[in-house]
Amino acid sequence: MNFSLYIAKRYLFSKSSNNAINIITGIAAVGVVVGAMCLFIVLSGFSGLKDFSLQFTNIFDSDLKIIPKNGKTILFTEAQKNELNDIEGIETFSEIIEERIFLHYKGKNHIAYIKGVDSLYGKVTQLDSIMYYGDWFVRNQNEVVVGLSTIAKLSLGVRDYGALLEIYVPKPGTGQLNALDPTDAFTKENVVVSGVYQVNEELDAKYVFSDLEFARNLLSLDSTKISSIEIKLSPTATEDKVRSEIEKIFPEGITIKNRIQQNDTLYKMLNTENIAVYLIFTLVLIIALFNVIGSIIMMVLDKRKNIKTLYNLGASLPEIRRIFFLQGTLMTVLGGSFGIFLGILAVMAQLKFEFVAITSTLPYPVKLELLNIVIVFVTISVLGIIASKIASSRVREKLLI
Repeated sequence: MNFSLYIAKRYLFSKSSNNAINIITGIAAVGVVVGAMCLFIVLSGFSGLKDFSLQFTNIFDSDLKIIPKNGKTILFTEAQKNELNDIEGIETFSEIIEERIFLHYKGKNHIAYIKGVDSLYGKVTQLDSIMYYGDWFVRNQNEVVVGLSTIAKLSLGVRDYGALLEIYVPKPGTGQLNALDPTDAFTKENVVVSGVYQVNEELDAKYVFSDLEFARNLLSLDSTKISSIEIKLSPTATEDKVRSEIEKIFPEGITIKNRIQQNDTLYKMLNTENIAVYLIFTLVLIIALFNVIGSIIMMVLDKRKNIKTLYNLGASLPEIRRIFFLQGTLMTVLGGSFGIFLGILAVMAQLKFEFVAITSTLPYPVKLELLNIVIVFVTISVLGIIASKIASSRVREKLLI
């Protein structure tokens, strides 16, 4: 093996007497370097985009969320509250009432969801991070907090007591509308907008935050009915253990979702895109490695006299094949490593100088991850080994005669 490796290094780093072979080898090496660099940069870019997309869920969504398996509400008694408080690993939880509503303001309409929350909601999620303007609502004051998109759609003002926002919800049990006065089928409340939140465009248009009791009265729910429970776990909590304890408290059908399950569509989309891009750039690498196969085969033909000499000196056919196998493997591993190094420099430069931007104020997000380095190195090494094996198999017995 040492003999084969020594000869392989000599062939790799020394110039051939045939200038065409030097050019082909150089093109193959550059292709490996550029391919590895591009694959690493793209994977780092998607890692950055994934974190950028999911940062909103980390702010807005809770660690765990209890929702009914069937229907819209779950029964939550005082005894169950005390039991939930006693579970080790639960730092705090918030009761939620959520339902679709109709908003009306100065001739403009918008369909959204009211999200009634209790006083502990700010400890479950990061309210300070989502508030864009104004203040969080004051309890028992008919105040709400709306999203920035809702503000834009309805041209709402903050703390505008002269023009209140109207909220409509269907009354329970009203199967048919009164033909003379359809508004009899709806419960109406006037509220003032105390503040504006901003998460992303979709969520900014979806929710209207209110006091839990306001939402309960609006929807005519009794004190034991809620839509969901959002839970914040302690840093040392074990999710599976907490889940099993929660299921003991609720004999009725419930579903418990963690942050990923609450956004499973988003996670699946991001992971699918990441895999698709990886496969596309791996295909580009495979095409680039055809150059490696070609350069090794050309080297075999150029070194026919040397191969015969080595064979006459006692080198076996497998040892001679191993020379060219190791030459191709070294080319791809060293070229891939150098490409990864250049990719790391490019990612670090983007993180520091932000020279590539999505908008004038938003730099393109990238993330330097060890996993991406390992993925690119393993990919280039495996493909390089396969390409070298194919090329070295071209050393046949007829070249030794």
